[in-house]
Order: sequence, then C-alpha cells, then structure tokens
Amino acid sequence: MSQSALSLDIALLKKYIVDADLEAQQTRVTTAHSRLMNKTCMGHDFLGWIHLPWRIESELDRIQNIAAEIQDNADHLIIIGIGGSYLGARAAIEFLADPFLRNDKVLYFGHHLGSDYTASFLDYVMQKNVYINVISKSGTTTEPAVSFRLLRHMLSGKYSQDELARRIITTTDVSSGILREMTNSANYRSFAIQDDIGGRFSVLSPVGLLPIAVAGFDIEAIVAGARDMAQACANESGILENDALKYAAARYALYQKGKCVEVFSTFEPGAYFIAEWWKQLFGESEGKEHKGIFPTSATLTTDLHSLGQFMQEGSRILFETFLTIGKSRFDIVIPTINSDADKLNFVAGQTVEFVNQQAYVGTKYAHFDGDLPNMTVELSERNEYALGQLFYFFEFAVAISGLLLGINPFNQPGVEAYKQNMFALLGKDGYEERKSVLDKQINGE
Repeated sequence: MSQSALSLDIALLKKYIVDADLEAQQTRVTTAHSRLMNKTCMGHDFLGWIHLPWRIESELDRIQNIAAEIQDNADHLIIIGIGGSYLGARAAIEFLADPFLRNDKVLYFGHHLGSDYTASFLDYVMQKNVYINVISKSGTTTEPAVSFRLLRHMLSGKYSQDELARRIITTTDVSSGILREMTNSANYRSFAIQDDIGGRFSVLSPVGLLPIAVAGFDIEAIVAGARDMAQACANESGILENDALKYAAARYALYQKGKCVEVFSTFEPGAYFIAEWWKQLFGESEGKEHKGIFPTSATLTTDLHSLGQFMQEGSRILFETFLTIGKSRFDIVIPTINSDADKLNFVAGQTVEFVNQQAYVGTKYAHFDGDLPNMTVELSERNEYALGQLFYFFEFAVAISGLLLGINPFNQPGVEAYKQNMFALLGKDGYEERKSVLDKQINGE
C-alpha cells in the first residue's frame, strides 16, 4: 500500500483477548483469506467487489461527465434506492460535506414508504429542476419501484416525454429485469450493476460514485484509497500485520466469548450515515443460520446521555468499535472570560476538537473499566482518500468475518421474508397461498 490513512488499535481488548488469542486463529483466518482471494469460498459468485477499485477505472470518465451535466442543468439529482442502493453514497456525502453549508445537490427517495414524507417530497420536487437516478438490480424492490412510479407520473406533467427520458438515468442489471426492460424501452441512459457485486458492496461502483460525483467530491481519490487498501488486505501476512484480518479475528474471538452485539461509536456527527452503511454491511452479511454479531451504533457524546448508562453498566453482551478522525478541518478555540461565571476557564485556550478528543479518550477507558471491550478504527483525516480506504476495509473484514462464522457473507435470504408477506397482503398474483396463511395468523387461528 502506498500510504495508509487508516489504522486499528485493539489495546483495550486486552482483558478479553490478547495477541496469542488472535495468533491461535491464524490457520482459520489464513484459510478464509485464501478461499476469498482464490474465489473458492461460499458465495464466490459475488466477489466482484474485491477487484472493483481497478475494474471501475474505465467508467470514471463517463460517471464524471454525466455528473457534470447534472451539476450544470439541475437543482437536484434524486437517488431512488434502498439499502445498498443509497446508503454508501449518502454516507460519503454526509461525511465529506460541510454540515450546515451542506451539499443538498443530491436528494434521496424510495428508501421507505412514509406517506407524509412522500407527499412533501413530491410537492417540493415539482418546484425544482431535477434529474433522477433510479438504482435497483431487478426493478422489483417495492419501495423504490413505487417511488419511481410516483415520481415519473408526477414529472410527466412537467417535462415532455423526451425530456423526462433524458433526465432519468438507471443503474441496474446488465441484461435482465424489469428496470433493464424499462430502460431499453424508454431509451434511458444507464449504468450496469455487474452480476458479481451485491448491493451492500456496491459503493465503489456507479451505484455510489455517480451521486458522490454529482455532490462535487473527488471519486478518483475515493477509488485510489480503496485500491491501496485492497492491496493491503490482499497481504497474506499474519493477523497482526493486516488490520482487516485483525479486526475480523478480534470480532470472532469476542463473539466466542459471548459478545454478540457490536456498537459502532463515533464522536463525529457527520459519520452518522457511515454507521448506517456499516450496519447494513455487517447485519446482512453475518446474520444467518442463527449466528452473527448484531450491529448497532451510537453518536457520541450525544448518545452517552441516553445509551451511556446501559453501555457502562448494562448486560455485558456488548463490545464497541470507535471510529475517530485524527485531524479536524477546523480549529475553534474556547475563549477566556474574566468572570468565569460558567467555571469553564479550565478549558479556555483549548480547541473544541481537543475537548471532543478527551471525551473520546475518557469514554473508551471508562467503558474498558466497566468491562466493555473496545477497539478503535482511526482515519488520519476526513477526505475522499481516507473514506475509500474505510469503505474497502470494512467490506474485506466482513467477508472474512462471515467465513469465520461458517456462513455465506454475500447473500441475504432473510430479507425476502417481509417482502413475501407484503406482496401477499397487497394481493400480488402468485401469493394467494401465502395470503391464506397470513389471514389465519392475523385472525388468531
């Protein structure tokens, strides 16, 4: 790796696991790593993400050209998608953007079915000049499909058929599915989601990179960071020399000791959607066959005043992974006030970032003392290159983690259960038998 913007500190796991515990897993981890890299593991048909930082290079110019067109000709790009179809892009944009002079070039639709939100969104959009990027491999996922129909219908009264077609860009399956058929029929421009890349591993594809580029961020730097991290993750050296393997091995060791909930904690409000992306990545990848670590998150110090009591003294089923950023973009100095009425002159002259950093240090040791093992993923600074490293680091680590659990990390069969019930209750053809079973359950029979 040419340079590293990411490091992993596991020192505060030492009450629970030590280097010898990790080294004892070396054979198991090496086997998982080898099978992953040689594409002989479970789910080997969905490993296109491994070399995506190289594969995507041929598409970057087209992505950036379309992004420039949207920037010049629209108030907003509307992303219609759910789960991996929008979380990666939103995580990146929220993380990189100024929180108040924020970049609202990209809006999100189709990630739920809330009717009040939908009505307000459609009313707002009718007053704006927009492009649409609908993201779905099949086109049949209910939330984005319903949202796309509503938006398309509304905008047909605002734009001509040809103009609306020009403003709709799809990101979908290469050759099949309802959305691909609609794309071909209406002559929409499109990007392909390759068959070997699952949604939660798609942030480094056009799924994530087009909206990130529209928001004005450097997608080449994101890809470069991911590429360098990919080279580091491919390293077959020992667990202690490969941070992604170390993270996966540490999680597995904690899981074996009864730690079945992982709290992703950050002192950076802008990382909220990084946590949301992380939760999907780990939840969908590991939660199978009644196995896996439940992923949840906390934004600190805020949540220390709500979840903090449980984390400090509640059931000892938790472990914690902090995300920190080494270098802040702003230095805000706390002033000295002669009267010291608020008794805060003891921090006068310090920056807000320094105070926040001490809150992190104080919290991790308090949690350690309270038998909440924790580790820290640190980014050297908040920029596109570091973010690319972070995305790939977690993707690689969760693949190893799932293989250590003995499950397929790349499918999500359980996600279909609610869809089957919803289709039956809505009267979709072919679900009559399921509807009959549900009716009996609903009626208490």
